[in-house]
Amino acid sequence: MVYVLALLIGVIAGLRAMTAPAAIAWAAYLGWLDLSGSWLAFMGSIWAVGIFTVLAVVELITDQLPSTPSRKVPQQFGARIIMGALTGAALGMPGLSAVGMTSVVIGVIAGIIGAVIGTYGGAAVRAKLAASFGKDPPAAFIEDAVAIVGAYLVVAALPVPVTP
Repeated sequence: MVYVLALLIGVIAGLRAMTAPAAIAWAAYLGWLDLSGSWLAFMGSIWAVGIFTVLAVVELITDQLPSTPSRKVPQQFGARIIMGALTGAALGMPGLSAVGMTSVVIGVIAGIIGAVIGTYGGAAVRAKLAASFGKDPPAAFIEDAVAIVGAYLVVAALPVPVTP
């Protein structure tokens, strides 16, 4: 289950690079995801929540601009892969699985695969939607909604952390 969630958060990173880490930061901050004692513990800080949330909002706004480059250019694609790996790793932390650090590696791989799927699949679906609408903004807003709702559904599906 955790690996499916890691794949799905990677897909969200492929759609909107900063929405995925914002969702993970919020989940960690709210106690839905226990990252304490790990190298990703910073994700649960108010600073991470604030920074990733602001970056996610800025991304949602700049995505509407005609000057925004394609998500498939190296910089944009690389950012999506990195965010997919980061968020996949967070979901694969040992506290969520009995497999230990192997689960982090699998989470990273699943997050990267999901980011690639989200990047190319999202671009294809958005292009088809934009063609059917005759313009891009409605398609972009639909993609924004899918990314936000999808990110929420992924973190809402997390197993409840067990506190000692």
